[in-house]
Amino acid sequence: MKIKFKNIDYWILIPFLLLAAIGIVMVYSASSSAATLQGLQSTTYLKRQIIFVIIGLFLCAFFYLLKINMLRSKFFVPYFFLFVVGLLIFLLILKHFKPSVAVNGAAAWIHLGPINVQPLELAKLSLVLYLAKIYSSRMLRIRQLPFQKMMKEILPPLFLTSIIIYLTLKQPDLGGAAALAAIMLLMSFASGMDLKYVLGIVVVLTTAFGFGYFWLKQQVLNGSSASSYQIQRLLSFYHPFQLEKAGGSQLVNSYYAINNGGLWGRGLGNSIQKLGYLPEPYTDFILSITSEELGVVGVIIILGLLFILIARIVYLGLRADEVYLSLLSYGIATILFVQTVFNVGGLLGVLPITGVTLPFISYGGSSMLVLSCCMGIMLNVSINLRQQKNLN
Repeated sequence: MKIKFKNIDYWILIPFLLLAAIGIVMVYSASSSAATLQGLQSTTYLKRQIIFVIIGLFLCAFFYLLKINMLRSKFFVPYFFLFVVGLLIFLLILKHFKPSVAVNGAAAWIHLGPINVQPLELAKLSLVLYLAKIYSSRMLRIRQLPFQKMMKEILPPLFLTSIIIYLTLKQPDLGGAAALAAIMLLMSFASGMDLKYVLGIVVVLTTAFGFGYFWLKQQVLNGSSASSYQIQRLLSFYHPFQLEKAGGSQLVNSYYAINNGGLWGRGLGNSIQKLGYLPEPYTDFILSITSEELGVVGVIIILGLLFILIARIVYLGLRADEVYLSLLSYGIATILFVQTVFNVGGLLGVLPITGVTLPFISYGGSSMLVLSCCMGIMLNVSINLRQQKNLN
């Protein structure tokens, strides 16, 4: 244990701690006014975020000290995966019998008293652990077998992955489903699967998302309020100013916040757009508030820390001799990269607004706890590689 703490990977630990600390500050700044309007104390979300971070640090330490082989245990991985699938199914059943659980048309949280659990965040980690275990054990067969036999090797994991994606689309959560699909695609490619088969999966998934989009649109035409919010967010991506009163106001106010901030920002706590213009500014659009208060410089620092973290994790994956550790690294890097791209792309209007949070910065317990587990896993991977080849 002493050796583990002595040789900890500071390229992962320091960006993680800095991002968590910045997240605490920005959650308080972005949420204090909103909390007051909700009849809560101005420090309500601050206190919760601090608790999430503290618990996250304990989870990070736990997964760092855990023997890495426990993560691919034949008991842990399948049961964890099935547990997550069960949670997603429970969400849809709950939405059917109790529609009030849906927020903006999407049932994404299970409410356990003061705690809200988001199964999607668990689904991302469970998918990485599952695919890393399956693909690493079948890599040689995937690479060497002819097409028909190779498909028998990869169809079961792809089928189970498709179930999770389908259950996520039914919430409906297009951003979450796209993140899961990205994890599956990258890990399939990294496993050594022939590129043409990976492209085939891309075509299938693109077709599925196309059908999902038109299904949502049809629901709107049929008067389904549960889906209208989702489709309005997609349509407002194309014409935010024309559709400002029908779903485009978030993106328009995000533009105003970024413009107000300029290079150096208006100063911490001095955002205008958080005062009722951007709904829940401490979640999806927290980077817009950060840009308004800390300017482009503040945003660059945050994105720079995320880049260092992702780059280090990918580097560990490239240096790993063991396929399992490589796939584990690539999967976790994909989680961070996709969430960052979707969040930043959404608030800039480059991508549709999907409700994906910014890693470590946005308010949210499920995201912080799962990402903390991921950081603990990567610290564990790093120390294992150091012991194997004296990695710098």
